[in-house]
Amino acid sequence: MPSPERRTPVLYRNGSVYSPADPFATAMLVDGGTVAWVGTEHAAANLAGPDVRTVDLDGALVTPGFVDAHTHTTETGVALGSIDLTACRTLAGLLESVSVAAASGAGTILGFGWDESQWPEKRVPTASELDRAGGGALVYLVRADIHSAVVSGTLAAGLGLAGLDGWDDGFVVRAAHEAARKATRSLTRDQRRTYQRAALLHAASRGYVAVTEMAAPHIAPREDLETLLSIDGPGHELPLPEVIPYWAQLTSSREEVRELMQGFGGRLAGLAGDLNVDGSIGSRTAALREPYSDEPGNRGTLYLDGDAVGAHLLATTAETVQAGFHVIGDAGLDVVLQGLEVAARDLGLDEVRRARHRLEHVELADDAAIAALVHYGVAVSGQPAFDALWGVDGGLYGQRLGTRSVGMNRFASLLAAGVLVALGSDSPVTPLDPWASVRACLRHSSPAENISARAAFIAHTRASWRLSGRSPMMGQLAPGTPASFAVWKVDELMVQTPDNRVQSWSTDPRAGTPLLPALDTENAPLCLETVHDGRRLYAEDGFAGA
Repeated sequence: MPSPERRTPVLYRNGSVYSPADPFATAMLVDGGTVAWVGTEHAAANLAGPDVRTVDLDGALVTPGFVDAHTHTTETGVALGSIDLTACRTLAGLLESVSVAAASGAGTILGFGWDESQWPEKRVPTASELDRAGGGALVYLVRADIHSAVVSGTLAAGLGLAGLDGWDDGFVVRAAHEAARKATRSLTRDQRRTYQRAALLHAASRGYVAVTEMAAPHIAPREDLETLLSIDGPGHELPLPEVIPYWAQLTSSREEVRELMQGFGGRLAGLAGDLNVDGSIGSRTAALREPYSDEPGNRGTLYLDGDAVGAHLLATTAETVQAGFHVIGDAGLDVVLQGLEVAARDLGLDEVRRARHRLEHVELADDAAIAALVHYGVAVSGQPAFDALWGVDGGLYGQRLGTRSVGMNRFASLLAAGVLVALGSDSPVTPLDPWASVRACLRHSSPAENISARAAFIAHTRASWRLSGRSPMMGQLAPGTPASFAVWKVDELMVQTPDNRVQSWSTDPRAGTPLLPALDTENAPLCLETVHDGRRLYAEDGFAGA
């Protein structure tokens, strides 16, 4: 077998490098898939030569590449090609968007991202309204949280949605929504591949070197994840961000766990992710201890009970396989904690901790619940953009939960207690925009839950690798680490921190803390290049020979 062609070493200089090896580094040498050196401009001059390709950063910043801790790749690709309804601020605006799509001759109209909590009407369109706007087309418009949708009467009639649980005159949740989603996601393998490549290329253009795919049989068939794992990673002809795959299928025996973990080419990081214990705040399906403020009597929906959660945790823990669940409401979290208690009682606390279980979202957690997460060694995958979108005064959280919204998305409390926190977007629920997630951590709707830019950045890079069990060398730039990084054009570099206890020691530049982009300037950081394991995934036109 012929040896792979040796790549020319690349010297990046005349910029800034975010590195624990040298907080004042301005240059970095990449040799193959490895960072060979970081240091100052003076030393870099001695490394330049005819056998080294030099890239002038022109003041740009080099950081470890981002890792999104929670994504849905195919859905992201579909959303990129659907009507973008995130900017709709009225019901009439949504219906007009549907009319415009219908005028183009579309027989099926797909849309994504609407949020009626931002509309003056505070209600969703009816099936007949969508029929009129769509001119008879099949219409499926998924809500921003992906846990509900609105559909036209034509689509509902063809699928018999009115006879299913969760139907309400065009608004669908639970069984009715699952039926509508499956019907509109009946894709060929080539179609899936096209959507997935589009999503991964988009991620690369935003500085991501990896995405954590939260696949589940209720979201898409096994073929979807199998197709995704056939195209990802820098080793393919078209280099793409790496996929860290999870499969959220409920188990009740060690045999089931072993069989599932042997599938998907043996690449699964665990049987975790969107194994839904409950739903979402926006769709009023997150399971709450007390009723929704804007719908008395409704405490949400529990999709799994304590017995099912406990059985899954027992089976996975016995096999030292990482398990986890989608859980948003406090009552949902109570069910998960009951299951963890069962597993610890039957198998021992050390075994539960060794399995490194994870939870997605955890939007409502009191001090006792956070202490329990620490006790069981459970990590949290959080989405700061949720708070930025819905935690504002008068926003969705306040409408749904009233004063309880103050205790949501407690990133500072989780970190201060010792919980491993990794950050993601839940794309396409929120955009693939890593710096927006970091910024949201600095501007939390509850100031006591702010965390520093440094803590948020680590949670979105090193911690996301660590959460999936990858090498501790990942997510940092130092000699001997993988060459997985992004280059950013930035307005200004600085040390940022919130005014609270978490990571506050890093505010003094004399501590040697590497600099990060100022996130309150006119321009957001612009990704110029993304590299994973030494292979370029993306480059802005005109950058370094692109």
